[in-house]
This record gives sequence, structure tokens and C-alpha cells, in this order.
Amino acid sequence: MTALQMLTTGGTTAAGASRPLVIAAAVGAGLNGGVFFAFSSFVMPALDRLPASQAVAAMQSVNVTAVRAPFMTALFGTALLGGVVAFQAARHRGSAGSTLLLVGGAVYLIGVVGVTIAANVPLNDTLATVDPASAGAAHAWSQFSGPWTGWNTVRTLAGLASAALLTVGATRT
Repeated sequence: MTALQMLTTGGTTAAGASRPLVIAAAVGAGLNGGVFFAFSSFVMPALDRLPASQAVAAMQSVNVTAVRAPFMTALFGTALLGGVVAFQAARHRGSAGSTLLLVGGAVYLIGVVGVTIAANVPLNDTLATVDPASAGAAHAWSQFSGPWTGWNTVRTLAGLASAALLTVGATRT
């Protein structure tokens, strides 16, 4: 059964999860993983090539812009969907695909949302206090960029792994 057939026929997976919810969660996880991939692979390296004052100012602007409906809906809407899918799968443990769906939802919640809240947001909050024109901007950027990119790469891998697990779990019969 193709992903399009699964989405349009509705119903539930063998693991008891709503097929449209699983597909939506997988797409959301992949979308977020892709956004994070873009930052780790070329946005942060590009910012690292700028003078620190410009890099700090640019990232501060990104962080303000990110906390708006489009990205927040994708990030936390996917978390809600993944949580519902994981709950539905947990209720049907042992059925085909249930472990994949449960792990897929958990990987997103822990590896994307958990890392965002525990690591990336605190780093963003610290960077928000830096005056880009100050003498300390270079030090602040050097303390920010590496750790932030490392944790962002964890989010990338978790989002993409979640998408794969949810997709494969949805196809088990």
C-alpha cells in the first residue's frame, strides 16, 4: 500500500494507530528534520564565516522569527501527533508495527522537542542577552555556535529517524 493510499483510505494501522495521524506525524517529523538539517549543514557554517557581530545579530533575528505560528505549529503539532500515535501504538503492543510507531513518536518527543527545550532554547536565551556590537560578541558566538549546532544535529537525526520509523511502522500489516 502506498503512502497516498494509506492517507486517502484512512482507517488504522495494524498497531491500532490512526493511519492519517501516523502519516501526518511522519511528514511533520521529516519537515522539522529538514529544517534542522538546513541549519546544521549550511546556515550555521555560513554564519560562522561572518564577523561575530553579524552572526550574533542574524541568529538573534532568526530566533525571534522562529517563535511564530508556522514553525511552532510544525514543531509542537508534530509532537502532539507523535504523542497520540505513540499512545495508540502502546495500547496495541505486540501487533505489527506497534514498536516502530511507539519508538518513532518517542524519538521525536525526546530527540526533537526534549533537546529543543533542554539545550537549544537555553543557548538561544543566552545569546539573546548579547549586544552584537559589544567586545564580548566574538566570545559569546564562539561559546554558542558549536554547542548549538551539535544539539541541532541531534534534532536533525531524531526528526529524520522519527519520520522513517513512523513511515515503516505505518506500512506493517
